[in-house]
Amino acid sequence: MIEYRVKGLSCGNCARTLEEEIRRLDHGESASLSFASGKLKLDERVPLDRVKQILKSDRAYLVEAAAAAAQSGSGMIGEDRHAHAHGHSHEHGHNHHSHGHEHSHGHEAGEANEHSRANAHEHDHSHAHGNKRMIVQLAVSAAIYVAALVMDGRVPFSVAVSFYLIAAALSGYATFIKGARNLLRLKFNIDTLMTVALVGAVSIGEWKEATLVAILFGVNELLEGLGMEKARRSMERLLSVAPKQATKLEDGVETIVPIAALQAGDTVVVKPGEKIPSDGAVVFGRSSVNEAAITGESLPLEKAEGDPVFGGSINNEGVIRVRIGKAYKDSSLARILHLVEEAQETKTPTELFIDRFAKYYTPLIMIVAALVVLVPPLLLDGDWTKWLYQGLAVLIVGCPCALILSSPIAILSGIARSARNGILVKGGVHLEQLGKLDTLAFDKTGTLTKGEPHVERMTAYDQERFLPVAGAIEKSSSHPLAKAIMKEVERAGAAIPEAADARAVPGRGAVAECEGETYWLGNENIVEHFDIPAPVRAEIDAYKQDGLTIVLVADRSRVLGLFGIADEIREESASVLSALRRLGIRRAVMLTGDHAKTAEKVARAVGVDEAYGNLLPEEKVAKVKRLSEEGIVGMIGDGINDAPALASASLGIAMGKGTDSAIETADIVLMQDHLGKLPEAIRTAKRVNRTIRFNIAVSLGLKLAALLLTLPGWLTLWFAILSDMGATVFVTLVSLTILFERKR
Repeated sequence: MIEYRVKGLSCGNCARTLEEEIRRLDHGESASLSFASGKLKLDERVPLDRVKQILKSDRAYLVEAAAAAAQSGSGMIGEDRHAHAHGHSHEHGHNHHSHGHEHSHGHEAGEANEHSRANAHEHDHSHAHGNKRMIVQLAVSAAIYVAALVMDGRVPFSVAVSFYLIAAALSGYATFIKGARNLLRLKFNIDTLMTVALVGAVSIGEWKEATLVAILFGVNELLEGLGMEKARRSMERLLSVAPKQATKLEDGVETIVPIAALQAGDTVVVKPGEKIPSDGAVVFGRSSVNEAAITGESLPLEKAEGDPVFGGSINNEGVIRVRIGKAYKDSSLARILHLVEEAQETKTPTELFIDRFAKYYTPLIMIVAALVVLVPPLLLDGDWTKWLYQGLAVLIVGCPCALILSSPIAILSGIARSARNGILVKGGVHLEQLGKLDTLAFDKTGTLTKGEPHVERMTAYDQERFLPVAGAIEKSSSHPLAKAIMKEVERAGAAIPEAADARAVPGRGAVAECEGETYWLGNENIVEHFDIPAPVRAEIDAYKQDGLTIVLVADRSRVLGLFGIADEIREESASVLSALRRLGIRRAVMLTGDHAKTAEKVARAVGVDEAYGNLLPEEKVAKVKRLSEEGIVGMIGDGINDAPALASASLGIAMGKGTDSAIETADIVLMQDHLGKLPEAIRTAKRVNRTIRFNIAVSLGLKLAALLLTLPGWLTLWFAILSDMGATVFVTLVSLTILFERKR
């Protein structure tokens, strides 16, 4: 499949009609045209000239494939972008390209991208000219219409009619031709409605109103297109954050290279104000780095040697050198942009319902209009001219533009706003589902807690030897518990002697010689050579009751002291749970593999309703399925063991620094690696859902009100088109307000 950008699509209904026509071409069965993203996917065997002709019938046109790659390719992940520009499709996620292939295309890809950006700019420029041309046409048409109104009654009737005809042709010619063509094919859509209304109005001598209908419908189409372009541009601004080139440092020589040419292990120089080209770590220098494009966090973070950095983040002041850890196509930013682009392609259940509804709605409106024309004159002795006029007004009121636009602009705006905040929603269907959640299931480690053990309590029975001996045994260990103990030893400022003959005891701890004496460190099973005294045993049991992991230090005859270690609870966890409850989350559950006492302790601290411990991955899945029987469940986790539960939940939410399997499985990714932005994500999703429902109610409500005016015969053509245009403009503006964030 080849992907193209399409510019100039006038409305969602028109896009669907164009898609149907393209699918009737040879090999076109699999073609898809998205009004929301402005993308066309085609089998490479489909005749492109015929596609261009079909698009031209709606004043739309193709942006070349290379230009599409420039605009969207920066977000591709797991694809060869150079090949994509030439139409060779690769399945997402399968990185089969060899090192040599990527490298050999690096320079060419850079040149292609430069050419493509110029090409894309040229097309955007021409599209802007297209809008200007349409505005000029409508302005001239309106001026001629006003002149005709002034002349009407003062010049021969034929002269005034000529002016009305010229004004109508300037603003409504394209719509008329499309509608006439559809009418001959017995295809009923918006253009068909307008064409029938125009012909009918002219046939009964309503030249003024026929021309006004043509002008206002043209204005309506223009505003509708501009509204959708605004939402698309907001999305494209997100996709433009990708860096285009990097300064590679090799053998002391700096060279400017396209980011596609960078490989893991390369070192790059990043100067103040420049973007870091890909994920990696600082190897030289110190600076503050703005990671807002990736995490949504506005405050810059200080980075020094050894600190990790994200590709796409901006270096603020000092010059730093970064060793690239991933090729750009595998970086966090590339993954973000790819997911955001994919999100535009999905349709929500609401959108799919509206599409199906609109398909039957237009013919239904034509039937209603026919009944309005025929029933009063035939059965109630009504005036044929009057009721023909009312029937034409019904056709115009029936235009489904506002209804079709009720959802896509709101969805696009919601995805764009969430992405700005570092919340990746992988599709409109997931955004809609996020706003409906009433139950959240949390993993513990790395989600509600930091996933970093720390010493919470400590009891020393031998003040002089306890911490020094613990430090001597643990200082060379990389075990998370050892790191927690070393932090406590260093904090206390204990002098650490050298340990000799240190050896691990699997499942228990470690043994080492220190200053001529043997010491043991580990859980209570490490000391088999003496009986633990009752007071120490009571202290150990108290630690366990509090959900702490025990690490004791002993010599040959006695326990020197105890460490009680726990996973540190994230500072924001309790406040996030409180905010989620205010947003309508009625049930919060914790599912963890840790023992039950630890789970209960964390649950009490953060305000979770229920906590389940000692769960295997399959048991987490069973719990999630049980919860799903009672509500709409979102599962939040970050580990490989969470991936099955994420997939089983109504909505999977992964932490941004979690495992790749969790991020790939999840429907939503929190790039901040904490829960702080989750309430905002749900708030945005709820606002999108409210906006869509409101838009649908306004669209149908205005139409119903206008249709009721036909009963006393009060509906006029100009009021019909104004109500339709007003509804379209109104739902567009309401949807775009989602992009703007209120300060809290």
